[in-house]
Amino acid sequence: METYAQVLLIAIPSFMVLMAIEALYGWAIKKQTLRSFDTIASISSGITNLLKDILGLTLVIVGYTWMQEHIAIIHIEATWLVYVISFVLIDLAGYTKHYLSHHINYFWNEHVVHHSSEEFNLACALRQTISNFFSLSAFLLIPAALLGMPPKVIATIGPLHLFLQFWYHTRHIPKLGWLEYLIVTPSQHRVHHAINKIYLDKNLGQIFPWWDRLFGTFQEELDEEPCVYGIKKPAKTWNPIIINFQHLWILIKDAWRTKDWNAKFTIWFRPTGWRPTDVAIKYPIEVIDNPEDQVKYDTPASALFHIWSWIQLGITLALLLFMLINFVAIGFPMLFLYGAFIAIHVFSYTSLMDLNRSAIWIELIKCAAALYWIWSSGDWFGLSHYIPYGNIIISVYFILSLIMAAFLSSREIKKPSLTPAA
Repeated sequence: METYAQVLLIAIPSFMVLMAIEALYGWAIKKQTLRSFDTIASISSGITNLLKDILGLTLVIVGYTWMQEHIAIIHIEATWLVYVISFVLIDLAGYTKHYLSHHINYFWNEHVVHHSSEEFNLACALRQTISNFFSLSAFLLIPAALLGMPPKVIATIGPLHLFLQFWYHTRHIPKLGWLEYLIVTPSQHRVHHAINKIYLDKNLGQIFPWWDRLFGTFQEELDEEPCVYGIKKPAKTWNPIIINFQHLWILIKDAWRTKDWNAKFTIWFRPTGWRPTDVAIKYPIEVIDNPEDQVKYDTPASALFHIWSWIQLGITLALLLFMLINFVAIGFPMLFLYGAFIAIHVFSYTSLMDLNRSAIWIELIKCAAALYWIWSSGDWFGLSHYIPYGNIIISVYFILSLIMAAFLSSREIKKPSLTPAA
């Protein structure tokens, strides 16, 4: 985990710079693809995902190292060719997992947050899951384990494979000619994020498009069919933590409410979107069948509200970077406490962005807990060692955060939301 934390100290600033370049380019050509609250929600989602990963909060059923040691037919050394083969095998495993995520109810809950943005830009690439309770990834790497691919090779290639999926989340890069046959491109991935009927569940490849062409899931982007982005059951919230569990909550309620006992146990493994007939009739859910009917989720907000939300995101990034820099110094179990605070912080300001009346109470709990921690421990996880009077500075921030939340709640929530959050 410590090594991964160090890698993130390079990756996170790099992603932020690339998103800034995309925003400036969109502004320059008068074709902006980022919306303020949507972008904040996307980056916040990425932060919660990183928290879960670096804290190791996913239960690993079977680790790759154990599997490789027990089922490998041969054992080989790590050469450049082994790295190349491993990369291809990881990509095949990624395609398989992606296919399952789009076709099975339970696994869709782990993936839906990535598709929840109604925009398509580099920021939405950061919308990653926190709802994967169990890691089945090792099972998808059985071919690599059988060939005896060294665990250190898989551990090195895995993060690289993930980070290489960032760049193609953009509307500013057109089709790339012959490269369309060699790698997954922005054009191909725009299709993947679209809810148009012809595009649904297509282009599941992550780096190579070969698997889609081989298994019949490839679809070219068509000039006559502009992509409409999002999900067919709109999230209607900026809160990434809520988005992560919306689909699971639907499955739980449907399993409880249905009188079909077979459905209670099989709904989890049915095709994505399947619901028991009796429940679907009694408790209908809004579904976008015609992309032209989509009304993008938005909440009316003043310029001050937008500025403050960006400040809150900036504070969140600063808190995360401080956590990564001091990963060893903070140590476990204090890292869990620190991570929980960041998660509540994200929940608070994104709830406020939703104009949710409970946001002020969440903010009150967050700030009171943080101030109590600073008072009882005398510091904020060692911040004063880096910044003189760091504990006083961050205490002032928490007090200001509570005041601003109260002020914005009283002023902004009076306005009716155009599309209220669910």
